[in-house]
Amino acid sequence: MNANTSRQSPAEGAESAQLFARTARDLPTGRHQFHKERLMAQIHEARQEERTAAAAPGGTRRLRLPRPAITLPVLAAALAGVVVVGVARTGGDGVRDGGVATGPALTTTVGVATTKGLPQLLDQISLAAAEDDHPVAKPGQYIYIESKSADTFLKTVDDKTTLASHQLHTRQLWDSPDGTKGWLIDPAVNDSPEGETLSLPDELGNTPKAHLGAPSYDYLAKLTTDPDELLAKIYKETEGQGNTPDQQAFTTIGDLLSESYPPAELYSALFKAAAKIPGVVVVNDAVDAVGRHGVAVARLDEASGQREEWIFDTKTHVFLGERSVQVKRLSGTDALIKPGTVTYTSAILNRAIVDGIKQTPSQAG
Repeated sequence: MNANTSRQSPAEGAESAQLFARTARDLPTGRHQFHKERLMAQIHEARQEERTAAAAPGGTRRLRLPRPAITLPVLAAALAGVVVVGVARTGGDGVRDGGVATGPALTTTVGVATTKGLPQLLDQISLAAAEDDHPVAKPGQYIYIESKSADTFLKTVDDKTTLASHQLHTRQLWDSPDGTKGWLIDPAVNDSPEGETLSLPDELGNTPKAHLGAPSYDYLAKLTTDPDELLAKIYKETEGQGNTPDQQAFTTIGDLLSESYPPAELYSALFKAAAKIPGVVVVNDAVDAVGRHGVAVARLDEASGQREEWIFDTKTHVFLGERSVQVKRLSGTDALIKPGTVTYTSAILNRAIVDGIKQTPSQAG
Protein backbone atom coordinates (compact mmCIF):
# COMPACT_ATOMS: atom_id res chain seq x y z
CA MET A 1 0.00 0.00 0.00
CA ASN A 2 1.51 3.31 -1.07
CA ALA A 3 0.54 6.90 -0.44
CA ASN A 4 1.90 10.06 -1.98
CA THR A 5 3.05 12.76 0.43
CA SER A 6 1.89 16.32 -0.18
CA ARG A 7 1.39 19.58 1.64
CA GLN A 8 -2.11 20.65 2.53
CA SER A 9 -3.85 23.88 3.44
CA PRO A 10 -5.26 24.54 6.94
CA ALA A 11 -8.74 23.99 5.54
CA GLU A 12 -7.74 20.63 4.12
CA GLY A 13 -6.16 19.73 7.44
CA ALA A 14 -9.37 20.53 9.32
CA GLU A 15 -11.39 18.47 6.86
CA SER A 16 -9.00 15.55 7.27
CA ALA A 17 -9.17 15.77 11.05
CA GLN A 18 -12.97 15.54 10.86
CA LEU A 19 -12.69 12.54 8.56
CA PHE A 20 -10.33 10.89 11.04
CA ALA A 21 -12.81 11.48 13.89
CA ARG A 22 -15.67 9.98 11.89
CA THR A 23 -13.85 6.92 10.58
CA ALA A 24 -12.08 6.12 13.87
CA ARG A 25 -15.47 5.04 15.22
CA ASP A 26 -15.51 2.27 12.61
CA LEU A 27 -12.57 0.43 14.21
CA PRO A 28 -13.08 -2.15 16.92
CA THR A 29 -12.99 0.08 19.95
CA GLY A 30 -10.37 -1.84 21.87
CA ARG A 31 -7.85 -1.27 19.08
CA HIS A 32 -8.09 2.52 18.78
CA GLN A 33 -5.08 3.25 20.98
CA PHE A 34 -3.01 0.48 19.40
CA HIS A 35 -3.56 1.91 15.94
CA LYS A 36 -3.10 5.50 17.07
CA GLU A 37 0.26 4.93 18.76
CA ARG A 38 1.53 2.71 15.93
CA LEU A 39 0.36 5.16 13.31
CA MET A 40 1.99 8.09 15.06
CA ALA A 41 5.35 6.33 15.04
CA GLN A 42 5.00 5.35 11.38
CA ILE A 43 4.00 8.85 10.28
CA HIS A 44 6.90 10.32 12.23
CA GLU A 45 9.37 7.93 10.60
CA ALA A 46 7.86 8.49 7.15
CA ARG A 47 8.14 12.28 7.47
CA GLN A 48 11.76 12.02 8.56
CA GLU A 49 12.47 9.90 5.48
CA GLU A 50 10.60 12.40 3.32
CA ARG A 51 12.71 15.29 4.62
CA THR A 52 15.91 13.33 3.99
CA ALA A 53 14.87 12.43 0.47
CA ALA A 54 13.78 16.01 -0.29
CA ALA A 55 17.21 17.31 0.74
CA ALA A 56 18.96 15.10 -1.80
CA PRO A 57 19.42 16.49 -5.35
CA GLY A 58 16.47 15.47 -7.44
CA GLY A 59 15.25 13.27 -4.60
CA THR A 60 11.70 11.96 -4.71
CA ARG A 61 10.26 9.25 -2.51
CA ARG A 62 7.05 7.33 -2.01
CA LEU A 63 6.32 6.23 1.51
CA ARG A 64 4.71 3.01 2.61
CA LEU A 65 2.79 2.54 5.84
CA PRO A 66 2.09 -1.07 6.84
CA ARG A 67 -1.48 -1.82 7.88
CA PRO A 68 -1.81 -3.71 11.17
CA ALA A 69 -5.61 -3.77 11.11
CA ILE A 70 -6.69 -0.28 10.07
CA THR A 71 -8.87 0.79 7.14
CA LEU A 72 -7.61 2.98 4.33
CA PRO A 73 -9.89 5.97 5.04
CA VAL A 74 -8.53 6.23 8.58
CA LEU A 75 -4.96 5.85 7.35
CA ALA A 76 -5.38 8.48 4.66
CA ALA A 77 -6.98 10.93 7.09
CA ALA A 78 -4.23 10.36 9.61
CA LEU A 79 -1.53 10.96 7.02
CA ALA A 80 -3.26 14.12 5.91
CA GLY A 81 -4.21 15.73 9.18
CA VAL A 82 -2.58 14.22 12.27
CA VAL A 83 0.42 15.85 13.90
CA VAL A 84 2.89 13.76 15.88
CA VAL A 85 3.15 14.96 19.48
CA GLY A 86 6.70 14.84 20.83
CA VAL A 87 5.89 14.69 24.54
CA ALA A 88 3.64 12.11 26.17
CA ARG A 89 2.84 11.45 29.81
CA THR A 90 3.28 8.08 31.47
CA GLY A 91 0.86 7.06 34.18
CA GLY A 92 1.43 4.80 37.14
CA ASP A 93 -1.54 2.51 36.60
CA GLY A 94 0.01 0.74 33.68
CA VAL A 95 -3.08 1.26 31.55
CA ARG A 96 -3.68 4.83 30.51
CA ASP A 97 -2.61 8.39 31.31
CA GLY A 98 -2.63 10.87 28.48
CA GLY A 99 -3.02 7.96 26.08
CA VAL A 100 0.32 6.34 26.92
CA ALA A 101 0.68 2.69 27.92
CA THR A 102 3.39 1.55 30.29
CA GLY A 103 3.17 -2.24 30.30
CA PRO A 104 5.85 -4.56 28.87
CA ALA A 105 5.60 -6.05 25.40
CA LEU A 106 3.41 -9.14 25.09
CA THR A 107 5.06 -12.23 23.62
CA THR A 108 4.22 -15.83 22.77
CA THR A 109 5.59 -18.85 20.98
CA VAL A 110 4.62 -18.73 17.31
CA GLY A 111 2.44 -21.77 16.68
CA VAL A 112 2.81 -23.97 13.62
CA ALA A 113 0.22 -23.33 10.92
CA THR A 114 -1.26 -26.02 8.69
CA THR A 115 -4.12 -26.47 6.24
CA LYS A 116 -4.69 -30.04 7.46
CA GLY A 117 -8.16 -30.45 8.94
CA LEU A 118 -9.27 -26.88 8.12
CA PRO A 119 -12.53 -27.75 6.28
CA GLN A 120 -13.57 -30.16 9.03
CA LEU A 121 -12.76 -27.67 11.77
CA LEU A 122 -14.73 -24.87 10.15
CA ASP A 123 -17.67 -27.23 9.60
CA GLN A 124 -17.62 -28.13 13.30
CA ILE A 125 -17.39 -24.47 14.32
CA SER A 126 -20.23 -23.52 11.99
CA LEU A 127 -22.41 -26.33 13.36
CA ALA A 128 -21.67 -25.31 16.96
CA ALA A 129 -22.52 -21.70 16.12
CA ALA A 130 -25.86 -22.71 14.58
CA GLU A 131 -26.79 -24.74 17.67
CA ASP A 132 -25.78 -22.06 20.16
CA ASP A 133 -28.51 -20.42 22.25
CA HIS A 134 -28.80 -17.01 20.63
CA PRO A 135 -31.55 -14.77 22.07
CA VAL A 136 -32.95 -12.12 19.72
CA ALA A 137 -32.26 -8.50 20.66
CA LYS A 138 -35.40 -6.36 20.80
CA PRO A 139 -35.84 -2.57 20.59
CA GLY A 140 -35.03 -0.96 23.92
CA GLN A 141 -32.57 -3.72 24.85
CA TYR A 142 -28.78 -3.72 24.59
CA ILE A 143 -26.16 -6.16 23.38
CA TYR A 144 -23.62 -6.52 26.18
CA ILE A 145 -20.08 -7.75 25.51
CA GLU A 146 -17.56 -8.13 28.32
CA SER A 147 -14.00 -9.01 27.43
CA LYS A 148 -10.40 -8.85 28.51
CA SER A 149 -7.89 -7.33 26.12
CA ALA A 150 -4.32 -6.12 25.82
CA ASP A 151 -2.08 -4.94 23.01
CA THR A 152 1.50 -4.11 22.11
CA PHE A 153 2.47 -1.17 19.91
CA LEU A 154 5.18 1.30 18.98
CA LYS A 155 5.30 4.40 21.19
CA THR A 156 7.21 7.52 20.18
CA VAL A 157 8.24 10.10 22.79
CA ASP A 158 10.71 12.91 21.99
CA ASP A 159 11.76 11.21 18.73
CA LYS A 160 12.51 7.93 20.54
CA THR A 161 10.43 4.92 19.55
CA THR A 162 10.02 1.98 21.92
CA LEU A 163 7.72 -0.99 22.31
CA ALA A 164 4.98 -0.74 24.95
CA SER A 165 1.65 -2.29 25.76
CA HIS A 166 -1.65 -1.83 27.50
CA GLN A 167 -1.82 -4.31 30.34
CA LEU A 168 -4.61 -6.86 30.35
CA HIS A 169 -7.79 -5.09 31.36
CA THR A 170 -11.55 -5.54 31.32
CA ARG A 171 -13.69 -3.76 28.77
CA GLN A 172 -17.47 -3.59 28.71
CA LEU A 173 -19.53 -2.60 25.70
CA TRP A 174 -23.26 -1.87 25.42
CA ASP A 175 -24.91 -1.30 22.06
CA SER A 176 -28.55 -0.86 21.13
CA PRO A 177 -29.89 -3.07 18.30
CA ASP A 178 -30.14 -0.11 15.94
CA GLY A 179 -26.63 1.07 16.84
CA THR A 180 -27.65 4.60 17.85
CA LYS A 181 -27.15 4.18 21.61
CA GLY A 182 -24.20 2.70 23.42
CA TRP A 183 -21.64 2.90 26.18
CA LEU A 184 -18.02 1.79 26.54
CA ILE A 185 -15.93 1.20 29.65
CA ASP A 186 -12.33 0.54 28.66
CA PRO A 187 -9.38 2.01 30.62
CA ALA A 188 -7.19 1.79 27.52
CA VAL A 189 -9.32 4.30 25.62
CA ASN A 190 -11.50 6.08 28.20
CA ASP A 191 -10.36 9.10 30.22
CA SER A 192 -12.94 8.33 32.89
CA PRO A 193 -13.33 5.04 34.77
CA GLU A 194 -17.07 5.50 34.25
CA GLY A 195 -16.55 5.14 30.52
CA GLU A 196 -18.01 7.19 27.68
CA THR A 197 -21.08 7.29 25.50
CA LEU A 198 -21.11 5.76 22.04
CA SER A 199 -24.56 7.18 21.30
CA LEU A 200 -25.24 9.04 18.09
CA PRO A 201 -25.04 11.63 16.76
CA ASP A 202 -21.33 11.91 17.50
CA GLU A 203 -19.46 15.03 18.63
CA LEU A 204 -19.45 16.31 15.05
CA GLY A 205 -23.21 15.88 14.68
CA ASN A 206 -22.89 12.85 12.39
CA THR A 207 -25.14 9.81 12.45
CA PRO A 208 -23.36 7.37 10.13
CA LYS A 209 -25.28 4.46 8.69
CA ALA A 210 -24.36 0.99 9.89
CA HIS A 211 -22.12 -1.01 7.56
CA LEU A 212 -19.79 -4.00 7.69
CA GLY A 213 -17.03 -1.98 9.36
CA ALA A 214 -19.37 -0.61 12.03
CA PRO A 215 -22.43 -2.85 12.09
CA SER A 216 -25.50 -2.70 14.29
CA TYR A 217 -27.47 -5.78 15.31
CA ASP A 218 -30.34 -4.70 13.08
CA TYR A 219 -27.95 -4.32 10.15
CA LEU A 220 -26.52 -7.81 10.70
CA ALA A 221 -30.01 -9.31 10.98
CA LYS A 222 -30.72 -8.21 7.39
CA LEU A 223 -27.55 -9.67 5.84
CA THR A 224 -27.71 -12.70 3.61
CA THR A 225 -26.86 -16.01 5.24
CA ASP A 226 -25.77 -17.61 1.97
CA PRO A 227 -21.98 -18.03 2.42
CA ASP A 228 -21.12 -17.23 -1.22
CA GLU A 229 -23.31 -14.14 -1.35
CA LEU A 230 -22.07 -13.03 2.07
CA LEU A 231 -18.42 -13.34 1.09
CA ALA A 232 -19.06 -11.51 -2.19
CA LYS A 233 -20.64 -8.65 -0.24
CA ILE A 234 -17.68 -8.51 2.15
CA TYR A 235 -15.21 -8.31 -0.73
CA LYS A 236 -17.27 -5.62 -2.47
CA GLU A 237 -17.82 -3.39 0.56
CA THR A 238 -14.20 -3.60 1.75
CA GLU A 239 -12.65 -3.02 -1.67
CA GLY A 240 -9.53 -0.85 -1.38
CA GLN A 241 -9.13 -1.51 2.35
CA GLY A 242 -6.28 -3.41 3.94
CA ASN A 243 -3.19 -4.81 2.31
CA THR A 244 -5.04 -7.39 0.19
CA PRO A 245 -8.72 -8.17 -0.48
CA ASP A 246 -8.37 -11.65 1.05
CA GLN A 247 -6.78 -10.39 4.27
CA GLN A 248 -9.34 -7.62 4.64
CA ALA A 249 -12.19 -10.10 4.19
CA PHE A 250 -10.70 -12.30 6.91
CA THR A 251 -10.20 -9.31 9.23
CA THR A 252 -13.77 -8.10 8.65
CA ILE A 253 -15.23 -11.47 9.61
CA GLY A 254 -12.98 -11.61 12.66
CA ASP A 255 -14.17 -8.21 13.85
CA LEU A 256 -17.79 -9.30 13.45
CA LEU A 257 -17.09 -12.35 15.62
CA SER A 258 -15.49 -10.41 18.45
CA GLU A 259 -17.14 -6.98 18.53
CA SER A 260 -20.73 -7.65 17.51
CA TYR A 261 -23.58 -10.08 18.13
CA PRO A 262 -24.49 -11.73 14.83
CA PRO A 263 -27.82 -13.58 14.74
CA ALA A 264 -27.41 -17.38 14.89
CA GLU A 265 -27.83 -18.12 11.17
CA LEU A 266 -25.44 -15.35 10.17
CA TYR A 267 -22.93 -16.42 12.82
CA SER A 268 -22.81 -19.87 11.26
CA ALA A 269 -22.63 -18.45 7.71
CA LEU A 270 -19.61 -16.32 8.59
CA PHE A 271 -17.52 -19.43 9.26
CA LYS A 272 -18.66 -21.05 6.03
CA ALA A 273 -17.66 -17.86 4.21
CA ALA A 274 -14.27 -17.79 5.94
CA ALA A 275 -13.58 -21.31 4.64
CA LYS A 276 -13.65 -19.90 1.11
CA ILE A 277 -10.93 -17.27 1.69
CA PRO A 278 -7.54 -18.32 0.29
CA GLY A 279 -4.68 -18.63 2.77
CA VAL A 280 -6.74 -19.58 5.82
CA VAL A 281 -4.96 -22.11 8.07
CA VAL A 282 -5.25 -23.93 11.39
CA VAL A 283 -3.02 -23.32 14.42
CA ASN A 284 -3.55 -26.28 16.73
CA ASP A 285 -2.54 -24.49 19.92
CA ALA A 286 -3.34 -20.84 20.55
CA VAL A 287 -3.97 -18.96 23.79
CA ASP A 288 -6.50 -16.18 24.36
CA ALA A 289 -6.04 -13.13 26.58
CA VAL A 290 -6.94 -14.94 29.82
CA GLY A 291 -4.80 -18.01 29.15
CA ARG A 292 -7.41 -20.36 27.73
CA HIS A 293 -5.89 -22.77 25.20
CA GLY A 294 -7.75 -23.61 22.04
CA VAL A 295 -7.47 -24.21 18.32
CA ALA A 296 -7.23 -21.21 15.99
CA VAL A 297 -8.45 -20.40 12.52
CA ALA A 298 -5.83 -17.99 11.21
CA ARG A 299 -4.42 -16.09 8.26
CA LEU A 300 -1.06 -14.42 7.72
CA ASP A 301 -0.98 -10.86 6.39
CA GLU A 302 2.17 -11.03 4.24
CA ALA A 303 2.57 -7.24 4.14
CA SER A 304 2.50 -6.59 7.89
CA GLY A 305 3.90 -9.99 8.86
CA GLN A 306 1.12 -10.45 11.41
CA ARG A 307 -1.07 -13.52 11.71
CA GLU A 308 -4.64 -13.00 12.87
CA GLU A 309 -5.92 -15.90 14.94
CA TRP A 310 -9.53 -16.64 15.93
CA ILE A 311 -9.40 -18.95 18.94
CA PHE A 312 -12.02 -21.61 19.69
CA ASP A 313 -12.53 -24.13 22.47
CA THR A 314 -11.09 -27.44 21.28
CA LYS A 315 -14.10 -29.50 22.42
CA THR A 316 -17.14 -27.22 22.21
CA HIS A 317 -15.82 -25.00 19.36
CA VAL A 318 -17.19 -21.93 21.13
CA PHE A 319 -15.39 -18.71 20.17
CA LEU A 320 -13.00 -17.73 22.97
CA GLY A 321 -11.24 -14.67 21.58
CA GLU A 322 -8.66 -13.53 19.08
CA ARG A 323 -5.09 -12.37 18.83
CA SER A 324 -2.62 -10.98 16.29
CA VAL A 325 0.90 -12.39 16.42
CA GLN A 326 3.95 -11.03 14.62
CA VAL A 327 5.31 -13.91 12.54
CA LYS A 328 7.67 -12.28 10.06
CA ARG A 329 10.64 -10.05 10.88
CA LEU A 330 10.26 -6.47 9.64
CA SER A 331 12.70 -3.63 8.93
CA GLY A 332 13.08 -0.03 10.08
CA THR A 333 11.22 1.03 13.21
CA ASP A 334 8.89 -1.94 12.80
CA ALA A 335 11.84 -4.25 13.51
CA LEU A 336 11.16 -3.52 17.19
CA ILE A 337 8.09 -5.73 16.81
CA LYS A 338 9.92 -9.04 16.73
CA PRO A 339 8.42 -12.40 15.75
CA GLY A 340 6.43 -13.73 18.69
CA THR A 341 5.14 -10.30 19.71
CA VAL A 342 1.41 -10.31 20.42
CA THR A 343 0.16 -7.02 18.97
CA TYR A 344 -3.43 -7.61 20.09
CA THR A 345 -5.18 -10.20 22.23
CA SER A 346 -8.71 -10.53 23.58
CA ALA A 347 -10.95 -12.97 25.39
CA ILE A 348 -14.75 -12.88 25.39
CA LEU A 349 -16.02 -13.39 28.94
CA ASN A 350 -19.70 -12.64 28.49
CA ARG A 351 -22.03 -11.83 25.62
CA ALA A 352 -25.69 -11.31 26.42
CA ILE A 353 -28.86 -9.25 25.93
CA VAL A 354 -29.73 -6.84 28.77
CA ASP A 355 -32.61 -4.42 29.30
CA GLY A 356 -30.68 -1.27 30.15
CA ILE A 357 -27.52 0.59 29.27
CA LYS A 358 -24.71 -0.13 31.76
CA GLN A 359 -26.72 -3.07 33.11
CA THR A 360 -24.87 -6.39 33.41
CA PRO A 361 -26.38 -9.89 33.08
CA SER A 362 -25.94 -10.50 36.82
CA GLN A 363 -27.93 -7.34 37.59
CA ALA A 364 -30.62 -8.39 35.11
CA GLY A 365 -30.92 -11.81 36.79
